[in-house]
Amino acid sequence: MYNWSEFIGKRYKCQCGHIHECDIQHIVVEKNALIKIVSYIKTASYNGICIIADKNTEKAAATKLYEILEQNNIVYTKYVFSENELVPDEIAVGKIITHLAKKCELLIGIGSGVINDLCKFISYTLKIDYFIVATAPSMDGYASDGAALIIDNLKTTYEKVGRPKAIIADTSILKNAPMHLITAGIGDIFGKYICLTDWQLSHIITGEYYCQKLVDIMNKAVLAVTDAANEGIIQRNEKAIGSVMEGLILAGIDMSYSGNSRPASGSEHHMSHYWEMIFLQQGHEGVHHGTKVGVGTIISLMLYKKLAEKLKLTTTFPQKHFNKSTWIANIKNVYGKAAPGVIALEEYAQKNDDAKVATRLSNIKKYKNNIINLAEKLPNISKLIELMRKINAPYHPAQIGVTEEMVKNAIIYAKELRNRYGILQLLFDCGWQEEFANEICHELNAMNKS
Repeated sequence: MYNWSEFIGKRYKCQCGHIHECDIQHIVVEKNALIKIVSYIKTASYNGICIIADKNTEKAAATKLYEILEQNNIVYTKYVFSENELVPDEIAVGKIITHLAKKCELLIGIGSGVINDLCKFISYTLKIDYFIVATAPSMDGYASDGAALIIDNLKTTYEKVGRPKAIIADTSILKNAPMHLITAGIGDIFGKYICLTDWQLSHIITGEYYCQKLVDIMNKAVLAVTDAANEGIIQRNEKAIGSVMEGLILAGIDMSYSGNSRPASGSEHHMSHYWEMIFLQQGHEGVHHGTKVGVGTIISLMLYKKLAEKLKLTTTFPQKHFNKSTWIANIKNVYGKAAPGVIALEEYAQKNDDAKVATRLSNIKKYKNNIINLAEKLPNISKLIELMRKINAPYHPAQIGVTEEMVKNAIIYAKELRNRYGILQLLFDCGWQEEFANEICHELNAMNKS
């Protein structure tokens, strides 16, 4: 159990030179936590309360919340999405705004990733507070200040849109969440192995800001969730599942401290986002975000291990020429409807520019041994897969419907979703993308047959 007062409601200047803050007022992770929402509402004297849920989360928690509010004479309105697969896009945003009461002062979201992102974005846009009642320990965005939406067919993360005033996580509700959502949360946390390494890689190669304190906090969250995965997740042990939830919240607080998702999202997330966009263009969402992240983590680990071996044998790095017209044609083919947004990002960031690549290549050569050391400190792939098998979490792309072509395209093109340096951009810089993509697919095919 964490003393959340150590992490929230504070603003302080770190040794890294940045100011860290998280203005969440209440975090509660315990059995029967739902009842505490009454005092939070009355203390702030909220009027015009609107509850947002979907048909699944209404059954999981909202119905119980309705009873608690009514017993305490708290008036509310509600909007419940009827979709089987709720997508956080412009349509969903519009539905919430359309159904809000005229004098809404507080949104209460009932759900996990999608509901949280929608309420966060609406809260920011309309300047009203929101609480989130968690129904599953499925992702790390509860306490972050970013909202991930699908806008114009492109996965778009809106940074610094604020945080909930309260996170209510009732472990008696969480333990009954679908198991695939619980393992998705664990997969999301396992992704931190990669994103933290990507962050340090960028610090070495590009000089990007880096804070060891934030890394230490995130590693604490990873350790807590890894321990929980070994201690009764499959048995739905309430304490273990509560520990997963706490680790996910702590990861979100770390993002709040950073001011962006850098401590929690790297190449493994870029692959997950790419696959999600492709699935949506095919007419379905695919598996949960964190599950895709878990699979992306295994692939990223394989890439880093292969990178270490490749760098040991490499003394010269050829200067790469960026053929923009060919790249645009490939992006249109690979991204489909989302291509215009990807192309616009490159026009703005120029991350593939020859001069920028040349500068980074110089640093890759200069700090080659540092990069090798980073890669070799990452977890053993077989041991992580063994742990994922233990909790029945997918670790292979074939288990989640990701084809070999989608794996190759993710390794080569998923980096184009964000202007954020990591192993995928490094492979582009070195001209090793296709080579690594082919070798990884060969290894994955062999793994699938074993």
